[in-house]
Amino acid sequence: MNKLLQILLPLLFCASVASAAKIKGHVYDKQTGEALVGATVVLEQTNKAAVTGLDGSFEIKDAPQGPATIRVTYITYKTFTQQINVLKEDNPHLKIYMEAASKDLTEVTVRASAGGSTDREARRIEQNATQVMNIVSGRAIEVSPDLTVANVMQRVSGVSIERNSNGDGQYAILRGMDKRYSYTTVNGVKIPSPDNKYRYVPLDLFPSDLLERLEVYKTLTPNLEGDAIGGVTNMVMKNAPDRLQINANIATGYSQLFFDRDFTSFDASGINHKSPYELHGRTYNATPADFNKGTVTYNSKKPAPNLVGSLSIGQRFLNNKLGVIVAGSYQNTYRGSNSTFYNSSVNSTDQYAVITSKDSRQYSEQQKRLGLHGKVDYVFDKNNKISLYNVYVNLINQQLRDVISTSYNGQYHPETGNAELSYSTRSRLTEQQIYNSTLHGDHSFFDSKFKVQWSAVYSSAKNDVPDNTTVNLNGLEQNYQDRRTSLATTAPITRRWERNTDEDKAGYLDLTYNIFRGDKKLDVMVGGLYRDKQRSSFYNNYTLAQVADHAKDEYGKDFQSYADLNYLVVSNPTGAVINPLTYDASEKTSAGYGMFKYSDAKWEVIAGARVEHTNQGYHLLFSQGESRPTGSQIYTDVLPSATLKYHLTDKAQLHASYYKSLNRPGFYEIVPSKVVNEEYQERGNPDLKRAIADNYDLRYELFPGASENLLVGAFYKRIKDPIEYTFQPDAIRGQDVYYSPGNFGTAKNYGAEVDYTRFFNKIGIRANYTYTHSRITTPKTSRKIDQTTGDLTPILVNQTRPLFGQSAHIANLALLYKDTKKGWDAQIAGAYTGPRINTISQFLNNDLWQKGFVQMDASAEKRFKGGFSVFVKANNILNTPTKLFIKGTNPENDRIAEKIVENGQTLIRNDHYGQSYLLGVRYKFN
Repeated sequence: MNKLLQILLPLLFCASVASAAKIKGHVYDKQTGEALVGATVVLEQTNKAAVTGLDGSFEIKDAPQGPATIRVTYITYKTFTQQINVLKEDNPHLKIYMEAASKDLTEVTVRASAGGSTDREARRIEQNATQVMNIVSGRAIEVSPDLTVANVMQRVSGVSIERNSNGDGQYAILRGMDKRYSYTTVNGVKIPSPDNKYRYVPLDLFPSDLLERLEVYKTLTPNLEGDAIGGVTNMVMKNAPDRLQINANIATGYSQLFFDRDFTSFDASGINHKSPYELHGRTYNATPADFNKGTVTYNSKKPAPNLVGSLSIGQRFLNNKLGVIVAGSYQNTYRGSNSTFYNSSVNSTDQYAVITSKDSRQYSEQQKRLGLHGKVDYVFDKNNKISLYNVYVNLINQQLRDVISTSYNGQYHPETGNAELSYSTRSRLTEQQIYNSTLHGDHSFFDSKFKVQWSAVYSSAKNDVPDNTTVNLNGLEQNYQDRRTSLATTAPITRRWERNTDEDKAGYLDLTYNIFRGDKKLDVMVGGLYRDKQRSSFYNNYTLAQVADHAKDEYGKDFQSYADLNYLVVSNPTGAVINPLTYDASEKTSAGYGMFKYSDAKWEVIAGARVEHTNQGYHLLFSQGESRPTGSQIYTDVLPSATLKYHLTDKAQLHASYYKSLNRPGFYEIVPSKVVNEEYQERGNPDLKRAIADNYDLRYELFPGASENLLVGAFYKRIKDPIEYTFQPDAIRGQDVYYSPGNFGTAKNYGAEVDYTRFFNKIGIRANYTYTHSRITTPKTSRKIDQTTGDLTPILVNQTRPLFGQSAHIANLALLYKDTKKGWDAQIAGAYTGPRINTISQFLNNDLWQKGFVQMDASAEKRFKGGFSVFVKANNILNTPTKLFIKGTNPENDRIAEKIVENGQTLIRNDHYGQSYLLGVRYKFN
């Protein structure tokens, strides 16, 4: 009996396996041919079903043999049924094409496809775009680990990110071109920067959940403003949906850094945003009583959890004529870093710098980020539409930086734990904000042969740093014990007010005339803009010191905290408002363009030219001995461009482009002012010229599936008079050396990039890689001994190097998982940025390089019935530090106890930020 069962059971098992089969296939949109993700495929009269994956594929296992009916359902599509015959094996691969449920729904689908909120819509926009561009869809942003636009940018091919002091992304570097070579737009309209020095916009101002999609333009056409050599970042904000839609989320989290140490803050509630000079007039003599003690009242404890939330509500009314959407985002996060900075100097004829001291820094930052946007549009008829758009973003950063400096002088004895120390504590409150209001109209005439688009724009940007307070103390290390002693003799306490505002008023006009249409189409376009930009900059600082009788008062003995410092005097009671950083400036830009666009079954040709006229000037309110208290630059540029697209197939094309562009100096860069940075002094250059570039692009573009692409391209840029910062002696005060902008000959920048997205049912991969090579030659200082006099003589030596901020290698890799049936979305994303120059040294071979690094982030979301989902985000999983180094070593540095010399490199800076985690709930209605 047992032997009989041993024979029969395997036979029965084989028979059962033989009687079942697999059914595989793909589901597509009949009109577009795009794969449908999340369609339900049911084998009727069985309990067998499947859901299509990221590539539209499905698989039903263990299907019974014989005749069967397969049914496919998908929202807004007609139900599809088909009779099939299930074979024992080798069943044919099914290709199912679904139709939209009705004409109305088809129109809705077409309208929505222009939004770019889903990956497949984003890929279609890329495919149809005139410019060479990359797009991150709103859905990809939503499920990514990123909370700000700056961090989203690092996922785009050819883009690297500059971090701020807490490790978050802040500025984007496109194709190895420093952040100064790009501009930022909202819904296609350029916005001003709140930055006190430069034109470029800090992208960490913008919460990512306000976006419908993020576009990165890598080439220009004549209808786009011409001051982008690197590219353009365009934030497309959410539009009103066709039916009521509510999206909301709230999340909380923590930074790993503050599991390991406390968060130090100060009392900012009583900060006065106006200095004593502004409150009482220029003849007023300030006293210590005029300065609030909140900025020197410190508190160290564990921070509260981070809080992040957003809400958007939108709908169309009046038979879809009126669209309204309002959205808001709020983020209150606690971030920070632990940093070590080695100060250095180049001595005598040494080739490399000698480390002179070490700064151990702790940053604690509370960031409150608010974003609001609203849009109202009204469709009068098919030929006339008008919209009013408003956006407001605000970032308040309350930062405390605590520094302990160890001097490597004669008092430095690491073997006995003795050293001379200094302490510096800075309390800084920074508020940055941008506001933009755009009234826009679209009109068509003569059966859409003639189209008019116009925009009236008002924008403003503000940067306010009130009562920036720094307290400097002397200190000692004895027997490995640190202690503060007395106030420093040089700048013991400084209180500084800085503020700048930009106000832009602009008008845009674009006219399009269709000469012929059909299989061949020709459009002629002309238009232009006028912008009036006004900037005001204010700077005021005071120095406080102890009176002579108390100059030796000691911390812990004569005063217990900085708030107890009572015997103070204001060294400059009227304030140093008489400073070149207090100025007014203006820039008037007028532009006009003409272009044509021709297309047929195979070709698209776009060509034309843009003319831009710039009138930029400044006026110092207090010249303080400057030789050029007033200055201006007036110039006109002709910027031709041409774009060709050749369609190899419906899904493959070649995309070529040439365009000329420029890069204007910022106001701060041409104003002959001086400001003390954290490690050096900076100064403007009134003779700074604009940079002009010729830009060439060629890209092969393949879009094989709904959300898939393969983009392989190359680019070449030739930049005349590129703007780079170098250390230069002051022409008036020759003994001082400043970090200043200058023009340096001609630079070249070229490279290649690959962007690849592919899906395999529930698994997806996004990968990109960019190689960039650039060269620029600038003068550097070297020294030699005069054989006749024996004096040390400086000489200038030309050195060729990469452009500032350019990494030779940039790569991104993201692994995606999506299970529509079970409601899962997950990804792990890594970004690699190769070594790049962080600071350009005055001396030969002493540039500071940032070490190459990998940042790893992850996110996951689980959706439930009723529109609810739970998500988690984790950033900087590897706790990747920022490290700066010099490519060389000086034997003098061997005396330092820390290991800063390795592999022929000298460590200069090492910043650690810790991991951050976020757990939240999301709700979607419709």
